[in-house]
Amino acid sequence: MILARDQIERLAALASLEVGEEDAGRLGHELARILDFVRELDTAVTDDIEPLTHPLELSQSLRSDCVGEPVDRDRFQRDAPQTEAGYYLVPRVIE
Repeated sequence: MILARDQIERLAALASLEVGEEDAGRLGHELARILDFVRELDTAVTDDIEPLTHPLELSQSLRSDCVGEPVDRDRFQRDAPQTEAGYYLVPRVIE
């Protein structure tokens, strides 16, 4: 199935591409080959195949979600140039 010139122009407009007169015929043949391949893939029987989230059987190693060492805010803020009410004060960057 070769695509018509108006179909190629429509696809080019949707893709924001400029297609010259000499490229239109070549693109029509190439797009037709791609569409034929997709039709061929569509005929594959996939009824007994489970969808995969990943092609390999991998397990995710996660750390435990528990509290580690406590945050000592006062000790950290001692080294900060300016703090107020437990917050770090920084110069304004947006006028």
